[in-house]
Amino acid sequence: MRHTLGVRQLLRRWPSILVITLIGIGVAAGALSLAPTQYASHADVLISPPANRSTTAVAERLVESYAHVLGGRATAADVVDALGLTRGTGAVDRDLSAEVVDGTSVLRVTATSDSGGRAAEISQAAAESFVTWLGEQDNPLVATIVEPAAASSTPSSPDRAPWLVLGGLVGLLAGLVVAAVRVVSDQSVRTPAELEELAGAPVLGAVAYDRTAVQTPLITSLGTHHPRFEAVRILRTNLQFLDIDHDHKVITITSSVPGEGKSTTATNLAIALAQAGSRVVLVEGDLRRPRVSEYLGIEKSVGLTTVLVGRVNLDTALQAAGTPGLDVLTSGALPPNPSEILQTNAMKALVAELRQRFDVVLIDAPPLLPVTDASLLASISDGAILVVRHGETGREEVRSAAGRLQAVGARLLGTVLSMAPVKELSRHGYGYGYGYGPEYFERTTATRSRGGARKG
Repeated sequence: MRHTLGVRQLLRRWPSILVITLIGIGVAAGALSLAPTQYASHADVLISPPANRSTTAVAERLVESYAHVLGGRATAADVVDALGLTRGTGAVDRDLSAEVVDGTSVLRVTATSDSGGRAAEISQAAAESFVTWLGEQDNPLVATIVEPAAASSTPSSPDRAPWLVLGGLVGLLAGLVVAAVRVVSDQSVRTPAELEELAGAPVLGAVAYDRTAVQTPLITSLGTHHPRFEAVRILRTNLQFLDIDHDHKVITITSSVPGEGKSTTATNLAIALAQAGSRVVLVEGDLRRPRVSEYLGIEKSVGLTTVLVGRVNLDTALQAAGTPGLDVLTSGALPPNPSEILQTNAMKALVAELRQRFDVVLIDAPPLLPVTDASLLASISDGAILVVRHGETGREEVRSAAGRLQAVGARLLGTVLSMAPVKELSRHGYGYGYGYGPEYFERTTATRSRGGARKG
């Protein structure tokens, strides 16, 4: 399955397109800064007959040839002599040009230089040289300077605007190409429908990206109408349709890879279930990078591992989490061999005891792909919930995670899409709180019942 290319997909990547466009403009500006700055100045010379003679036809015939004289090498030599320039005649000749002003008998001589004042001096000297030269010729025409040269403070070259526009267009095109390549080659999960197809299990809920989640990861620090709070409530409600919120149910919450929000999801779901009146125990089953105790601000030195090795009993290790109805069994001291400890008979006996004492047992497990811990915990649970991060978790990673669960005979109950953009969730039919509502889940469950439930 690959992402199809469309305008909407490209526009979602507008920040990178904008950055590359600005880079294109910046490159053009940098190139312009290296180009030599030139100034231009011109003087206008009128070719006319004496007042008492009518030789207009002669002037019209000759004025074009006079333009070659005015902008020629001889005039350049006169300019060098008149101004005492150190530059050679050839260099001045290259910077001089003359043309006929359309529909007139006016010759315009233009000079360029790296100085506006010097350009004006050269064009004025060229005009004066031509006037003198024409006066020495045996013809009835007279040359008069009708517009003396003036120094310009604005460079004539390089012309910055067209180059900056060109740089911007090239940058925009490059940005669109890069965005198109990224869209086509993107292997991450971006839609709930895609996640459901990859995992072979329903999407139980979704949580929108919230930049404040790092500082306030728990819903107890949010208002009851906060979107993240509402998303967790929707997840809790959807669990009812799986018939897993009855007495003595054990659920492992995991992810494919680290950084997908599984520990936050597990902790907030435990709080929401307790707030709804269930007796809940949250087990910190991640014995490699435990985060639950950190989120709840409780002691983790005595917990799961100390109970398993027989140093303390379960009642001593359980801690109240501040939410009525919620107890927590933290990780305890981190062992060098987590997988070996989790697959002991002592672990199975502990889960069985927790099943008897609580309505819901939630186990926060490590990611599935890096280590086997989560597969072991899911195999002694009633099922697992897979947390998948929008735009980061790869499609192949989701397939592999589901395959790991299937390999140990564990049931994948459903998935949670985490850290998704609000616009993305709204576009795909999410309800208030940016999570699938119960109506969606009822339809999905009914469809699966008619077509045969998939086993994860």
